[in-house]
Amino acid sequence: MLELFAENGYEETTVAQIADRAGLTRATFFRHFADKREVLFGGEDVLAGLFADGIRAAAPGTAPDGCLRAAFAAAGNVMTPQQRAKAARRVRVAAANSEVQERGLLKHARIAAAIDAALRERGAGELTARLGAQLAMLAFSVAVERWMGSDGAEPFPVHAAAALDEAQARAAGLGSPSHRPA
Repeated sequence: MLELFAENGYEETTVAQIADRAGLTRATFFRHFADKREVLFGGEDVLAGLFADGIRAAAPGTAPDGCLRAAFAAAGNVMTPQQRAKAARRVRVAAANSEVQERGLLKHARIAAAIDAALRERGAGELTARLGAQLAMLAFSVAVERWMGSDGAEPFPVHAAAALDEAQARAAGLGSPSHRPA
């Protein structure tokens, strides 16, 4: 369906066109999607579940950052080369439409809430779980950008682990004198 958005533009693409391309009726379309924005973000709910399941499946006693790594590893199952191409098309569609950008932010907030809840289930305190969720989403966003811009040789979890390492190092460095305002 991303092809339709690329061909016609997001605003000009109708639900009827999407349903027709998919071989569905409008009624069937609306059984699967609340609106056409959901066509772009339908996989985000799966991703939230994978992240949460990865955190829950981490070995007992694993620190929160290890749980986030487990979440990224679990997401690697759906972050395929086909998904990489789809993500690039979705980014182009979103860049041209603030309504789509807003939906993307809501979906990211839902993923962060799933990560937060999974970390709390493992015993992380409120602030640690919230920070972990936000750090995971920052690392995820950076990793997706790098993954899309790469030659695809490295799987997504490698990009995600590197982005998490970098985000943690930068966060730790925020208190250093070189980062303080004059």
